[in-house]
Amino acid sequence: MKRSKLVLRSFLVAAAITVAGSAMAQVEVGVRAGVNLSNLTIKDADGNTVDGAKLTPGFNAGLTFDIPVADEFYVQPGALFSMKGAKLTKDAHEYFNADIYSPAASGDYTKINTYNLEVPVNFIFKPAAGNGNLLIGAGPYFSYTLGGKFKRVTDVAGTETGDLEFANDYNDFGNDPDKMTFGKRAEVGANLLFGYEFANRFSVQLNGQLGLTNLEPKTDGRKPDEVLRNNSFGLSFGYKF
Repeated sequence: MKRSKLVLRSFLVAAAITVAGSAMAQVEVGVRAGVNLSNLTIKDADGNTVDGAKLTPGFNAGLTFDIPVADEFYVQPGALFSMKGAKLTKDAHEYFNADIYSPAASGDYTKINTYNLEVPVNFIFKPAAGNGNLLIGAGPYFSYTLGGKFKRVTDVAGTETGDLEFANDYNDFGNDPDKMTFGKRAEVGANLLFGYEFANRFSVQLNGQLGLTNLEPKTDGRKPDEVLRNNSFGLSFGYKF
């Protein structure tokens, strides 16, 4: 009986290794790079949208892995470096700088850029079209902010630059006057993409992202009434090896 179980286990392990090896042999590794236009959705404690947040350009670049799961269907995890942010004017500028410069002059603004490590996991449908394939996909992404910069321009102090500061609770922020408090580092969101993969293995796609995590920090462990979320769209180019 013990020998039979050992044989069965050995067979199952061998089968699993064979299946995994076969699947990995079919994985298509690719590179991707492109431009983002990102923004922030900001709502105050009363649920009102804070006006003045505008799109700002950034970029993304990294690796993708197309894993076949059925005819024309793939799971595509990836590892990307992505730059996001927003240009904050009027009420949005005051929202982040109320303790420093308020009210804002007409030309005041704050530009925010964050640098993020993203792991998207998209589910891709690749129907044949012409000499290539359409790319239609959606899925979640997981992001961690590695750091960030700000540029603040005001009539009072001129131009100031520095690092963004991140924390899960306002009590955890430091008191460095050269840094600007922002929000949480970790984020979960949703991806949408549509594009075309040519016969020569080059591809082009439109990307859209909607942040689902409220990046607004807690206060004394209490969940915030305010809302701060990322959103972006962009154009990227890829190549499969």
